[in-house]
Amino acid sequence: MLNREITEKAEAFLKRKFDEGLYLNTHPADKAYRIEHTYRVANIGREIAHAEGFDETEMVTACLLHDVSYCEEFGENGWREHGRRAAAIARPFLKELGFAEDRICDICYGIAIHVDDKADFEGERTPFALSVGDADNIDRFDVYRIHETLSGDGFLEMAFEQKREYCQKRLTRLRELYNLKMGTRAAEELWKSRLDFYISFFERLARQLESSERVSD
Repeated sequence: MLNREITEKAEAFLKRKFDEGLYLNTHPADKAYRIEHTYRVANIGREIAHAEGFDETEMVTACLLHDVSYCEEFGENGWREHGRRAAAIARPFLKELGFAEDRICDICYGIAIHVDDKADFEGERTPFALSVGDADNIDRFDVYRIHETLSGDGFLEMAFEQKREYCQKRLTRLRELYNLKMGTRAAEELWKSRLDFYISFFERLARQLESSERVSD
């Protein structure tokens, strides 16, 4: 069961922090993307929580706050540190929400390790904590990301042979990632479902390219 009062407070906190961020407010497209990504991660996290019997409110709150540090200016190691910074920003707010200390630690540890699997405080790699990063990673592979990736990589501007090589490289990488270990069975099932879709897409794209240069035998 989701406590909407708590999650709505987390949403408001996130948006308020983003509104305070100089970079995000001078880059509205990045700000919009970060909010959209956060909601997708929160929904994935809720799906994992429901399947695994975790507290849905805790998981959604963790996912809503996992990138709250984007309100800050990133320095040289800003991206690598942003999970740990997000945990530091989230902790006092979680106390205000009235979460028990042990749950705050679990939530913050999951937020802290979601980037590079490291935290700057002691914690346990519980299935709950691992699920924050799992939800974030699962969001990397959805329908919107296919469009975003192809557009960002300049696929339409590539020469024909480059497009073929691009598809094969993507397929090789996707197959390498397929059996990536997740924190829960539910996350692994979601991950493989997303990867299956991606692999199918690029296999079909590769076949279409093959049929675009000659009459098949």
